[in-house]
Order: sequence, then structure tokens, then C-alpha cells
Amino acid sequence: MPVGQRGGFPTHWTVRGEGDREVLFIHCSLAHQGAWKAVQERLAPWLRMTAFDIPGHGRSGDWDGQGGQDDYQGVTVAMAADLIDGQADLVGHSFGATAALRLAIEQPKKVRSLTMIEPVFFAIVRGLAAPGIEEHHRKYRAVMAALDRGEPALAARHFLENWGLGAWRELPETQRSYATARIGQLRDIEPEIYRDRAGLTGTLGGLDMPVLILDGSRSPAIMSLVCTELEHRIPGAVRHRIDGAGHMLPITHPGPAAARIAEFLQIGPIRE
Repeated sequence: MPVGQRGGFPTHWTVRGEGDREVLFIHCSLAHQGAWKAVQERLAPWLRMTAFDIPGHGRSGDWDGQGGQDDYQGVTVAMAADLIDGQADLVGHSFGATAALRLAIEQPKKVRSLTMIEPVFFAIVRGLAAPGIEEHHRKYRAVMAALDRGEPALAARHFLENWGLGAWRELPETQRSYATARIGQLRDIEPEIYRDRAGLTGTLGGLDMPVLILDGSRSPAIMSLVCTELEHRIPGAVRHRIDGAGHMLPITHPGPAAARIAEFLQIGPIRE
């Protein structure tokens, strides 16, 4: 498990797989690179897969806006870019998918293909009128209100339950503590995912690498809206919905997720 400076940030990463084709995985908020293990096990015969811990997660460095840097997503993108030697396929989930999208837009020569699993790029549906959007914002406001009151455990509970991690009381204490310690970092990703401070929305039509978008049939309604907007705006994007899956589908449905990625990359067959 290598550790070193990547993108100017203390980074921990792992490498799995027996193949020659390079793939880089970027995990979601409040998780770590190990969230990809079950997906990667199914892809291992064909790919060489790198996954890293984003800032303040896993065994990468703590996040405190080092050096006056306030672009959390930008630092994540820099770490990812520095882990690519030449060119790689990108696979990202949730926040990690937004970072993968930004890397594909800003440094397309490094990206052979892009797979986004439920990217939380809420800025793309800003201004749309749909019940799922207001429901999401109502739940998000509850998370932020708990943080404002100095109740990070309650904020983490709202967040994890909203995104399908299960009832708070049934989660292991280690997972609850991990989420509670990091829940405040949601404020650091807000400018990019809610307001598109990086300016990605207007550049989506210029993506010319193959793009796969995955979502779950049981995910919050806003995710279907986000994925539909991305599908419509990215030329040639392929969309697949995984039946019975929610937002955490790389963990809950690793077989179908790996199978769709394998079909997209034209490798396999994959055990679902």
C-alpha cells in the first residue's frame, strides 16, 4: 500500500489486478479506497487498478485547506492526475465521479474512458422544477442545520440514512465514528457540486472519450435527474440502470456494477 505525495498532497493508494490496462478508481465521500474492493476483485484478471484515498479519508493526509487551498475537488483531481502514468480509464462514484468528470474535462489526454456511478453533480439540475430536487434539498438542509448546531453525529446520521447506508443504530460504531469525523467536509465540496465553481457544465459537449453513466433504480430521485441531464449533454454517453440498487451500488451490487464496467471496457466475462 504505497504512500507518497500526489498532486502535492499526502496520498495513500492501492494497486490491484493482473492485467496491463490501467484503471483509476475514485471513491465517494465518507468512504475510502477499500470501497472498490468487491468490484475490483471481479475485474482483476483483465485490469491493473489503482484506487486512492481522497483528502481527509482513509490513510491519506488530513484535510484542512492546506496552503490556503480551498478547492477540495481540485486537490482530489490533482491527486488523481498524478497517479496516472500516461493514460487510464477513470471510474468514479458519487463525489468521486464529479472529480473524475473534472479530470476528463481539464486533462482529456490522460483519460481513455470515463465511468461515472451516480455523480452528485447537483449543479446540472439547478433551476429544474422536479419533486426529487426539492426533497433532496430539504434533506441536505437538515444535514447542514445539524452541523450549524454543532451536532456532527446527527448530521452524519441524516446523511448516511438519506443515501441508503441503512439505519444509523445498525451501523458499526467504527463507521459511525468515521462518518462523524468527516461530515464537515461536505462544506468543502459544496461550491463545486452545487454551484459548479469549476465551470464544468458548459464544457460537457466537448467530451470526446467514451462515457458510461451508471445509476440505481432505488436511488434518490435527484440522482436519476442528474444522470439524465449528463446523458443528454455528453455526446455518445451510455447509460445503464442497475435494478434494485441504491446510491451505494458499488458496495451493495458489485457484481452488476463490475459487469457493466466490463462490457463498457470490452473485457470479461465477469462474475455477477
